[in-house]
Amino acid sequence: MMNIRSLYGLGCFFASLAFVTSVSAAEPTKIGFVYVGPVADAGWTYEHDRGRLAVEKEHGDKVETVFVESVSEGPDAERVISQMAADGANMIFTTSFGYMNPTIKVAKQFPNVKFE
Repeated sequence: MMNIRSLYGLGCFFASLAFVTSVSAAEPTKIGFVYVGPVADAGWTYEHDRGRLAVEKEHGDKVETVFVESVSEGPDAERVISQMAADGANMIFTTSFGYMNPTIKVAKQFPNVKFE
């Protein structure tokens, strides 16, 4: 059973999808996730990945999701976020408070990408 915080997070995620537009109707919205830990950690990152998988299940071929796990906070995060944006992500979720400054910095370089 999902807890309230998980449901709230998924609700925010799905609501934010309404603001993402694809370049072409045939082209899926590419959504990136940057995880602070491994997907198999059965905690914070695991729950975020469950949300990612739910998006894939709900939206099918309308979305493409990508993720990078075990990204340390700081310069490595900036590199990963920047590369994800350069690789065509329309929206990027950075899932750690420690990613805030790198996310803000990269967002200035990619104004057409939505960052959460």
